[in-house]
Amino acid sequence: MPATPVDQPEHRLAPLLDHLARRMRLRVETVLAPLGLRPRHLVALTVLRAQGGSSQQALAGTLAMDGTNIVGLLNELEGERLIERRRSPEDRRRHVVELTDAGARRLNEAECALAAVEGEVLGALDPGQRETLYELLQRAATGTAVTCIEALEDPSGDAQAC
Repeated sequence: MPATPVDQPEHRLAPLLDHLARRMRLRVETVLAPLGLRPRHLVALTVLRAQGGSSQQALAGTLAMDGTNIVGLLNELEGERLIERRRSPEDRRRHVVELTDAGARRLNEAECALAAVEGEVLGALDPGQRETLYELLQRAATGTAVTCIEALEDPSGDAQAC
């Protein structure tokens, strides 16, 4: 007999979030393509701008990418002259990666295009609601939550049903 959840909310968020994410992803890919960017490029450029540059290894860690994939990503961005890699003066084995002026301009263009996409996909929300949604998603993304599986495996027996 299947287990029945004790506290079954009226609405599940996962399918709705997945639907919105798919809509957003499809539109984002469409508006980034003419700029020669993909979502992973956008994330890397955004991180580099926010950090004012980074070591290649630290960037790989931030983006949760292995060494081979980060090299490929950076090769693509460097080929478009959106980033610049150079040896670290402190440690010649390390590469420092920085956003170029062209990269900053392209990132700005992409962000303008993304604003239009967000307006389209989230058009039913007013600016205050969008800000609230952003804050809630940010909190959810950075918070640590126990999954149902982890709760069920909790040896203390203090876990609640999912």
